[in-house]
Amino acid sequence: MVPPTRETPLQAAPARWNNRSLLYLLWPLIVEQILGVTMGIADTVMVSSVGEYAVSGVSLVDVLNNLIILAFAALATGGSVVVSQYIGRRDTKNSTGAARQLIYANVLISAAITAGTLILHTLVLRLVYGNVEADVMKAAQSYFWITALSYPFLAVYNSSSALFRSMGNSRIPMLIALLVNAMNIGGNAVFIFVFHIGVIGAALSTLISRITAAGILLFLLKAGPYRTGPTSLKDLFDFRLDPRMIRNILNVGIPSGVENSMFQFGKILVSRIFTSFGTAAIAANAIVSVTNSLSFMPGQAFGLAILTVVGQCVGAGDYNGAKKYTAKILKLCYVVLFILNGSMLIFMNPLLGLFNLSAEAHALARSYMWVQCINAPLFWTMAFTLPNALRAAGDVRYCMAVGIITMWIVRVSMAYIFAYPLGFGSLGVWLAMGGDFIARAIFYTTRWVRGTWQYKTVLKDG
Repeated sequence: MVPPTRETPLQAAPARWNNRSLLYLLWPLIVEQILGVTMGIADTVMVSSVGEYAVSGVSLVDVLNNLIILAFAALATGGSVVVSQYIGRRDTKNSTGAARQLIYANVLISAAITAGTLILHTLVLRLVYGNVEADVMKAAQSYFWITALSYPFLAVYNSSSALFRSMGNSRIPMLIALLVNAMNIGGNAVFIFVFHIGVIGAALSTLISRITAAGILLFLLKAGPYRTGPTSLKDLFDFRLDPRMIRNILNVGIPSGVENSMFQFGKILVSRIFTSFGTAAIAANAIVSVTNSLSFMPGQAFGLAILTVVGQCVGAGDYNGAKKYTAKILKLCYVVLFILNGSMLIFMNPLLGLFNLSAEAHALARSYMWVQCINAPLFWTMAFTLPNALRAAGDVRYCMAVGIITMWIVRVSMAYIFAYPLGFGSLGVWLAMGGDFIARAIFYTTRWVRGTWQYKTVLKDG
C-alpha cells in the first residue's frame, strides 16, 4: 500500500513550509511558552512570600487545575488538527465552520466543569489529598474556588490561540501571552503586596488576566482584522451546533483528552507521595515543577508547531512533507533542550535561591532538579513532541493507549516502588518520571518510523 493522496490541484497545500516560514512559526511559540513558565514562576515566587503553606496549597490545586486545563487543551488540539487539515485542502468554508464549533464545544464543557468545581471543590480536595495541614487546606480551598471561575475564559483563550496557530499565525497568541503575563504579575504585586490578600490575590489576578485574554482573541477573530481569514468567527453568535463537525473534532479531542486526563490523574496520585513526606517535600516539588517547566518548554512549543505543519501537509496529502518538516523540528528541539537543561544545571543554586525555601526543601529541590535536567534533553523530545505529529495525522488512539499504559505501568507503579519499598523517598517520583519518558520515546518513535499513521483519516465529511 501507499499513503493516500489528494487528487485535485485545488486541495494541494501551498509550498510555504520552508526554513524561514518554520522559524516564523516557531519563535513566537517558544516565546509564548517562556512567558507561560515565567508567569508560573512569578506566581510561585510571590506566593512564597506568604509562607510555605501558601506555596503548598497553590501547588496542590495546580495539579487539579492542570487536569481540567488539559481537557480544554485536548479539545483545542482536536480543533487545531481539523482546521489545519481543512486549511491544507484550502477549504475555507469548513475551516471557519470547524472554528465556530470548537468554541461552542469548549465553552459548554468548561461551563459545566466550572459549576461542578464550585460546588464540590472542598470535597475533591479532601478526597485527593486527605488530611493535609489545616493552613495548607484553607489556602487550597480559596485558590481552587476562585480559579474555577476562569475555566470558561481559559477554554476560549486556548481555543482561539489554537485557531491562530492553525493558520500558521503564532505571533498573535504570543502577544496575548505577553499581555497576560504582565497583567498577572502586576495583579499579584497589587493583591499580595499592597492589599495583603495572599493566595486569594494570586487567584484573582489569574482570573482577571484570563478574562482579558479571551475577550481580545475573540474580538480579533470575530470583528477584528482576522474576521475574513480561514479561522474567522464572524458568525459566532449565529449559534448552530454541527454534529458532523463536532464529531470530527471530538474524534481527535476525546482520545487526546482521555490521555491527558489519565496522565494528570496519575500525577495527582503520585503527588500524594510528597504529602506523606511533609510540607518541605511538597514545597520542593512545587518549585522544581515550575522551574523545570523551562527544561521541556521548547518541546511544547515545537509540538504546537508540528500540529499545524503536519496537519496542513496531511490535509493536502503531502506525507513526504510531513516527514521532512517533522524531522527538522525534532532536531531543533533536541539542540535547544540540551542547551537549556545544561544551563539550568550550571545555574541551579541561583535559580533555587529565588524562592523562600527551608534548608530541607532546598536540598530536596536540588536532587529533583538533577534528575529532571538529565532526563529531559535525552528523552523528552521523542516522548512528548513527536506524538503531536501522530495526532496531527489522526493517529490519536495509539497515542492515547501508549500514554495511559506508560503512565500507569511505568510512572505510577515505579514511583510507589521507588519511594517506599526501595527507600528513595520522594526522589523516587522523579526517577519514575524518567522511566516514563524512555518508554514513551520507544513506542512513539517505532510508530512514526513504521508509517502506520499515514493511513488514518480525520476529515469525515459524510
